Amino acid sequence: MRKSIVIGVDVGGTFTDILSLDEVLGEVHVEKVPSTKGDQSSGFLSGIMAATNRDLSSVSTIIHGTTVATNALLERKGAKAGIITTEGFRDVLEMRRRDRPSTWGLWGQFTPVIERKCRLEVPERTLADGTVVKEIDPASIEAAAKDLIAQGCESVCLFFINGYANKNNEAKAAKILRQVWPNDYVSVATEILPEIREFERCSTASLNAYLQPVVANYLARLEDRIANENSGSEILIVQSNGGIMSVDAAKAFPVRTALSGPAAGVVAARQIANAAGFLNVITCDMGGTSFDVSLVADGKNILTSQASIDFGMVIRTPMIEMSTIGAGGGSIAHIDETGLLEIGPDSAGSDPGPVCYGFGNDRPTVTDANLVLGRIDARKPIGNKLTVLDRDAAVMAIKKHIATPLGMKVEDAAEAIVKVANSKMAGAIRLISIERGHDPKLFVAMPFGGGGALHAGALMQDIGLAAAIVPRYPGVTSALGCVMSDLRHDEVQTLNIMLNSLDDDHLQKLIAEMTSSAEGIIQQTNAKIEAIETIIELDMLYLGQTHAVAVPIVNDRAITIDVIRGAFEKSYLKSYSRLLKEIPIRILNLRLSVIGKRPQIDVKMLASGPRNESVEACRIAEQKIFANGIWYDAAIYERLKLPEGSKISGPALLVQPDATIYIDPSLYAVTDDFGNIIMKQEVT
Repeated sequence: MRKSIVIGVDVGGTFTDILSLDEVLGEVHVEKVPSTKGDQSSGFLSGIMAATNRDLSSVSTIIHGTTVATNALLERKGAKAGIITTEGFRDVLEMRRRDRPSTWGLWGQFTPVIERKCRLEVPERTLADGTVVKEIDPASIEAAAKDLIAQGCESVCLFFINGYANKNNEAKAAKILRQVWPNDYVSVATEILPEIREFERCSTASLNAYLQPVVANYLARLEDRIANENSGSEILIVQSNGGIMSVDAAKAFPVRTALSGPAAGVVAARQIANAAGFLNVITCDMGGTSFDVSLVADGKNILTSQASIDFGMVIRTPMIEMSTIGAGGGSIAHIDETGLLEIGPDSAGSDPGPVCYGFGNDRPTVTDANLVLGRIDARKPIGNKLTVLDRDAAVMAIKKHIATPLGMKVEDAAEAIVKVANSKMAGAIRLISIERGHDPKLFVAMPFGGGGALHAGALMQDIGLAAAIVPRYPGVTSALGCVMSDLRHDEVQTLNIMLNSLDDDHLQKLIAEMTSSAEGIIQQTNAKIEAIETIIELDMLYLGQTHAVAVPIVNDRAITIDVIRGAFEKSYLKSYSRLLKEIPIRILNLRLSVIGKRPQIDVKMLASGPRNESVEACRIAEQKIFANGIWYDAAIYERLKLPEGSKISGPALLVQPDATIYIDPSLYAVTDDFGNIIMKQEVT
């Protein structure tokens, strides 16, 4: 049988989203099932079975965006891990960068995920110039390993100071350690991040060790469940940089999956928006637990080389830059100690979920507020979890916890909940756009996730965005992004040399070696690759500076000192509008990314399916909607059957199995030929 189906799976805190794409027939099928706490693989498999009618024989590839690593870090539920490090450096994780949880606070502490008794020192030393002044003592490595094993450590991180300058001591110690350690969970800092900055290198490698048993065991269960179905399907994992990698690579480098799920959504948003003619996009991913914002400028994702998942948990690896806040559909509304209305960070999640789900929660959520306001059709709940939502229960919860304490009507209290949530989300958008020097009028919002399209209109108006574009399947956009992602592997190597002393031939040789290594890793999968793209960047700065600029290098000709200097001056001038001609230039790091381009999806394929002949034929019901202190009579339309070019004025609801779209009273929406909904301000 021809294996023509590719499946994207995104596991969120509330729902597991599945998108099935038949690359031959051009057919798309979506599913939304409740996420399973404790073992995400159960919800993963049930979703795939639902999407394929329990037949995986035609499935070639399953691409998975996972939150296992994210949750393990945020909830501090990783494995018990140990560190073997250079004498005098066991406290690098606690010293960090001499920062503190609250910059201006007098109190605050940070407890590393690896406790101090599990951080052991051994005699060895390499200087910053790469000179080895003390070789490793094999006996001390073996003794430290046995000590950690006796303490019950499941995994270990090997981190030696200045390992980036000379890997020999770490490599020798790693060989001994792997002979002694009882499993494969050995994270070697120079294999994960051979880059200058001892804290960042130690933090990234130790978090990799902390995550490895958790992620590897999860992926092993996943492989077993798929193998039991005799499908022969290959599983690939989404990375934080928006690329995908093999399961084996994910088991070895789980730290690269820390933002796996949100990254996939940004990939899909960029491709959908670009196809529709929008190159500047602010993505707004609202799930049940969180609200993730990212920026796409000139048709390209913005990457960052470092992120902090929580205070002190620094990961230095390429990631799609995003801002995350606790404002999802399940975020709980409450009155704080000062008597003010607050949203989150506590969330009802999928279990028990919002009050209207009827599973035991009695505290109102953002979803409950939208339901009370008529912005959700109680008869059309998403996710196949319920047949109907309990609006009366939501009303009682808001009345008890919010309206009565504040002396408000229930509908006013519900609208206040939504407005506070919108305000928090708008703040996250401003942080990643206006505060980075971007003009909102040049950007459109792309809301997705189960709840994003309920708030898009308000956010668009609040911030002054040009429009909002709602994709064809907003509730499963992250799953779609899994299917759209390319294979990717990133390499970095610290050079730390002055530009004038650069050996051109040595640099070319190093680039060739890193390229070959990265290509070998991405070609370990069975995924079809149409082309390979190599991206080269140098981190460069003037002598005496602290912060480097990223300098792209075009590899279509010889990379000489003059070529590098010209590229640096161009990048520096763009960032700072002036050059420091008399100051020598320093090259800090070489960064290289190899991207295996997978077959591109025709976005118009998403718009396929039966359409009604008119807008009126898609009208399925009416209900009252409360907005700006007024109750409106509003129509409900079946979104997926709207004909191309349809125009609907707000207030209105567009419903579909994976999401609900709310059109505010002052807005109108039109459908384009890609199946998107474009929301704009009515001109009066």
